[in-house]
Amino acid sequence: MTGAPGGGAERAVICGIGHRLPDRIVTSAELGERLDTPEDWIVGRTGISRRRWVGPGEATSDLAVGAGRAALKSAGGGQIDALVLATTTPDRRCPATAPEVAARLGLGEVAAFDVSAVCTGFLYGLATGAGFLAAGLADRVLVIAAEAFSTLLDPDDRTTLPIFGDGAGAVVLRRGRADEPGALGPLVLGSDGERGDLITVEAGGARHPFPAPDDGSQYFRMRGREVFRQSVERMSSAAGTALDRAGWTLDDVDRVVTHQANARVSAALAERLGLPRERFAQNIGEVGNTAAASIPVLLAQAAADGGVEPGRRLLLLAFGGGLTWGATTLTWPHLELHDAQGIG
Repeated sequence: MTGAPGGGAERAVICGIGHRLPDRIVTSAELGERLDTPEDWIVGRTGISRRRWVGPGEATSDLAVGAGRAALKSAGGGQIDALVLATTTPDRRCPATAPEVAARLGLGEVAAFDVSAVCTGFLYGLATGAGFLAAGLADRVLVIAAEAFSTLLDPDDRTTLPIFGDGAGAVVLRRGRADEPGALGPLVLGSDGERGDLITVEAGGARHPFPAPDDGSQYFRMRGREVFRQSVERMSSAAGTALDRAGWTLDDVDRVVTHQANARVSAALAERLGLPRERFAQNIGEVGNTAAASIPVLLAQAAADGGVEPGRRLLLLAFGGGLTWGATTLTWPHLELHDAQGIG
């Protein structure tokens, strides 16, 4: 694991936040009928009662633009020098989705590119944005995490179909002081490519460009039990490292904002860390696992409903395919919040 750039008195600071969810609501009762599976079985295993999925003609870029607009409005407008888009579901294999999003947001000819780290994508995106600021390549960076994960799911697989939702979250980063609210603490990132087969979409890349007829290789697959074990182990370890580097202890943490994999992972992580479950912010019951977007969506919603208040000390944790994982700390700032669904 390595820390991202940003020692000394200068850090990347969050100065705006927004999110966007699709309008289409898919309940676990609806999926239960499709999969011939009881609704209470789905809810009991995942903690998810409903999730949002993109509708016909709606794509990742549409969600990203909505979240980006909300974050820019929250930040009070102003120049953006670079856009980083974390996604596992780009609109196309080529080109990257970020330049289109930048154009639709009216950002001009700024640097814009995609980052792929599956469910850890937002933290990798934060590290990338912080690096741009530290290197003097930008004064303000828009980091968006957006997913249309429903487009990757096997409609007959009851182990994966009920878990995932679609959505996007975004933050604006500016250069600032390490001691001010919103400043990112040390970023801890890691990967384990030897276990890359635990979370996969086989078809669509250079090794398997096109799926064989009816072999299902175009769909998302996950080896659930091992992923569960690895996620709890990796996130708890990353949490300890991030806290040590920030000079914090677990007692200093007011809220844990973790990737919303499923409710059972959050419960196991709370037990491993020795923290009460009430200290964990959650929205998985209403939006599902939105992959890379889950942390910024949760932050935006919790800030809006009072679950995360200015001055609260947060620990952010994520785990995803690759395998990848990450963690960081920050004290939540006061931000202007806007209804993303109204301006997306």
